[in-house]
Amino acid sequence: MHLFWKEQNFIIAKSKRPKEPGENKIKPVNKKVKPRTPKMKERESVDSSLKSQSILTQVMDKGNFQKLAATLSLAAGQSIELRCKGSNVTWKYPSYLDTFKDSRLSVKQLDRYSQLILANSTAADTGEYSCWLQLCNGNKCRKDETKTGSTYIFFTDKEELFVPTPSYFEIVYLNPDKPAVIPCRVTTPSAKVTLHREFPAEEIETDGTDIIYDAKKGFVFQHPTSDHKGIVYCKAESQGAPQISIKYHLLYVEVPKGPPSATIAVSSSRARFSDRVRVVCSVLGEPDVDVNFKWQYPGQESRRPVITQNFWRLINRGIGHTTRISKSVLLVEDFEDIDAGNYVCIAQNLQGETTVATKVELK
Repeated sequence: MHLFWKEQNFIIAKSKRPKEPGENKIKPVNKKVKPRTPKMKERESVDSSLKSQSILTQVMDKGNFQKLAATLSLAAGQSIELRCKGSNVTWKYPSYLDTFKDSRLSVKQLDRYSQLILANSTAADTGEYSCWLQLCNGNKCRKDETKTGSTYIFFTDKEELFVPTPSYFEIVYLNPDKPAVIPCRVTTPSAKVTLHREFPAEEIETDGTDIIYDAKKGFVFQHPTSDHKGIVYCKAESQGAPQISIKYHLLYVEVPKGPPSATIAVSSSRARFSDRVRVVCSVLGEPDVDVNFKWQYPGQESRRPVITQNFWRLINRGIGHTTRISKSVLLVEDFEDIDAGNYVCIAQNLQGETTVATKVELK
């Protein structure tokens, strides 16, 4: 009775308040409210935020963690520890650290994360460091695109404004169908970098459209032409004397893309017993496109011994255009009747394959 009286008084007290204009009756407490579906733009922003969630962090002092931005600058000589969440993580970092099996680099997979430690960093360590989670089903694995992390680290060194390279001279192919990169990357993102031609000695203007500079890539020629060919170098300045990069030889390429353009030739189409027969398969193509050769010949099923040799070289077509000639030579040292028949060369590249053949008869 006491409880009922209190509730009644409460209701009376409420009724004394003047009713606000448009005020509705008391809504039932148990009414179900349908969740609001986000609008398309909201859903897109949510999806994109999920996709861009980074699983990469940097371990700071006293066990603190910091999410990494797109770029990070550290003084050369510092050590860095990165962690990537997940039980099956793959890393990508400057390839030379693997090539030379650098003991300064340590990568360990633990139960809940993978750890990358780089000790005593140098300017040469400048580059992209990224990781991603692998989704595996048996022996088949794929990259989980929603769980990745990436950062580009500049290891700054005032004595090494350019990222060191193992060579003092590099060839860059200028293909009219795709951008070309002169890879004079810097260790200090604020450095002023210019591009220069060796002969005639002049600075090449970068207009920000056809030729642009990206500190993480180098100079990018968006639409290479034969006018860009020649020997060039980069110059960098940052609070001190300017520094010069290695030299780059720009070679212009003008070869149609597609399966190899192959030809075949034989030393003699009619051979005698004990003759030496030489069959050559040749392909003219782009300088940076590899060609693989396969042979089919009459004595193959009988395991008739033959000698094959593959090689290639660059040739200049006289107007600044450079192409690559790839050859495969098949040699029969001591011709017999089993060697008479068709010699077939199959040339393959990433665009497809081409088959050419020639016939050798016994005299």
